[in-house]
Amino acid sequence: MRANNYSLYSDAQLADMINMQDISAFEEIYRRYWSLLFIHANKMLEDELQAEDVVQELFTKLLAQMGQLNYKSTISAFLYKSTRNIVLDLIRHRKVKTNYITSIKEHFKRGECTTDNRMRENELKRQIEKEIGSLPPKMRIIFEMSRKTHLTHKEIATTVNVAEGTVKKQIYYAIKVLRSKLTCILCLQIMSTILGFNRIF
Repeated sequence: MRANNYSLYSDAQLADMINMQDISAFEEIYRRYWSLLFIHANKMLEDELQAEDVVQELFTKLLAQMGQLNYKSTISAFLYKSTRNIVLDLIRHRKVKTNYITSIKEHFKRGECTTDNRMRENELKRQIEKEIGSLPPKMRIIFEMSRKTHLTHKEIATTVNVAEGTVKKQIYYAIKVLRSKLTCILCLQIMSTILGFNRIF
């Protein structure tokens, strides 16, 4: 066996080598399992872009843990379990956000919105528009064409002369950026509700 032909090593050997901080061993595990873990994550999420993020997050964590991997079974079982845990955390976060948004919508349907609430709603809308305006120009244009003018991905791709896949990714990353920047605002809303202050919006 040639020492530099990592494809010939077993998973167990590669795991041991990763614990010895062998970057080539890590790269071999990455090549060996990336597609399999992506399929696993995508079956649970039914969202290819989020599935890609999950697998990338997993391998980023694995890279950070080189030299201190600790698992009880095989590296394969460890990778699949870790992927599942990241996906479940993502799903739980998604459910919490969905439930919160639903409760806010019900709040408005019941006509319980006060003048103060309306002011807070307008402020949140202003913040959202501000963050949309700060997106990179092409990303902002594609996002607004999708969310404001309601064009299809194909129509947007034709208009701005890019691939349809590029349009999907630009919209996804725009949402991801906005979600990240507005998280603090949403957290303050939730804290305000829990502490018994006026509802946000």
